[in-house]
Amino acid sequence: MSGTEKTKATAEQAKGKAKETLGRALGSERITAEGHGDQARTRQAKDDVKDTFRH
Repeated sequence: MSGTEKTKATAEQAKGKAKETLGRALGSERITAEGHGDQARTRQAKDDVKDTFRH
């Protein structure tokens, strides 16, 4: 992963975490789930890139 990709992934994870936290504060399960999903997609994308280079 290049530095730019890492920065984008980190920003996306932070955005997902913020969304999840906001959802919990507001008591909105929908926003919480969206934030959690955003984080999971970013993590999965990072893992896919790592696996590509390992094999």
